[in-house]
Amino acid sequence: MTEATTTKPRLSIVIPAMNEEEGIGDVLDQIPRAELEAMGYPLEIVVVDGESVDRTRDISRQKGARVVIEPRKGYGRAYKTGFETAQGEIIATGDADLTYPFDKLPEILRLFEKEKLDFLTTNRFGKLQEGAMSAKHKLGNWVLSTTARVLFMVDVKDSQSGMWLMRSGILPQLKLTSDGMPLSEEIKIEAFGKPHLRCREIPIEYRVRVGDVKLSSWKDGYRNLKFLLQKRFGVAEPES
Repeated sequence: MTEATTTKPRLSIVIPAMNEEEGIGDVLDQIPRAELEAMGYPLEIVVVDGESVDRTRDISRQKGARVVIEPRKGYGRAYKTGFETAQGEIIATGDADLTYPFDKLPEILRLFEKEKLDFLTTNRFGKLQEGAMSAKHKLGNWVLSTTARVLFMVDVKDSQSGMWLMRSGILPQLKLTSDGMPLSEEIKIEAFGKPHLRCREIPIEYRVRVGDVKLSSWKDGYRNLKFLLQKRFGVAEPES
């Protein structure tokens, strides 16, 4: 049985990327565009490029994505720019390194719409592929996720996951101050902290990365922890 093709809200897939030529093409090929469009979702793919010096932009355009160049550095800054330029009423996110299961987006969208959610985030530890995350990263994520739950009383098991679905209309309600990696935890704190928003976390398969790792484990972990403390007890300054 095929799904009804009634036109639904436009879906924007926003992917930050910098020097991701090894993975970006396969990531874009993995997105089941025909199935999403058959479900009734007009689709756009936005790659926010942080001034890559490799073929990331060229490959993205060849695969049908709209490329937005963001010279200002930072993971959070890339996402903010993507959100500002995205035209969809629903926004989906994920990385350019094949770690997130974009091929599962149709079933995630069905759940999102069935439960009338405003924000959905994902738990990478639900189905963690062998070799996808080091022991050091697992420990760091546990510390940051536990700290976020204790300080902000949000029911999120994986505060650092980068795959989310949200209705773009909620963005003005979210106070997103970080331009760096802490945006990932901040957007969840803000969304789950709004009692009127319907939010949920679901398990996903997290896969082995393709390409060079951009994170600096200890440095980024410290910045994320510092950010949580500042946001809870003081003024969280935007970070790069």
